[in-house]
Amino acid sequence: MLSVLPGDNLGARHGAPPADVVALHGWRRSSADFDAVLVGLDAVAPDLPGFGSAAAPPIAWGAADYAGAVAPVCREGPPVVLVGHSFGGKVAVMLAAACPDRVRGLLLTGVPLTAAPVPRASWRYGVARRLNRLGLLGDERLEARRRRTGSDDYRAASGVMRDVLVRSLGETRDGTYLRALGEVRCPVELVWGERDTAAPLPGAADLARAPAGARLTVLPGVGHLTPTEASAELRSALDRLR
Repeated sequence: MLSVLPGDNLGARHGAPPADVVALHGWRRSSADFDAVLVGLDAVAPDLPGFGSAAAPPIAWGAADYAGAVAPVCREGPPVVLVGHSFGGKVAVMLAAACPDRVRGLLLTGVPLTAAPVPRASWRYGVARRLNRLGLLGDERLEARRRRTGSDDYRAASGVMRDVLVRSLGETRDGTYLRALGEVRCPVELVWGERDTAAPLPGAADLARAPAGARLTVLPGVGHLTPTEASAELRSALDRLR
């Protein structure tokens, strides 16, 4: 087991230090997702705060805060290849942009860096929230509506992790991740499941035009959970960056 943050951020170490690869898992996932991808490598896959066996952050962190928590792992030795799936990809983008001297390659898979159109149900919830602020809709009715209209991830989250999710969605909508991706200077590989509904393929095609030299690999018949559904294909892309 690995401690990335003293006492509260556990994950898995593969091989021996220093790490050559750092892999960051998705929302409601854990470091175990990368077990098959990282076989035979010197790598670290931390449990991000609030997931797996890692304690939640003390406040609603943004992706930059998560990147700051992971950054010490990238300083064990030479620059690393970063792998990021879904939410972990948002963290990886922020880290690669902030620490270009510590990241020599970036592999993103199933990362929702662009905002989807706001569904009508979410728009109605926004109206309900404004009515709540005006004292025209009670807290219990607002919470009931929130549970009806929120995503599975939102309904499953509670406390500070619900606030982390809301902040992450806000950062997506305001272009935080796309701006950071534009600042990345290392080689970038994009690996996407054709049937990914959490981060649909058209968004990946847009991302392929953002960083210079980004390569997009589409996996037919694969959904969102590429680290477990298509570990061999993900490992091939990782090896191209190493």
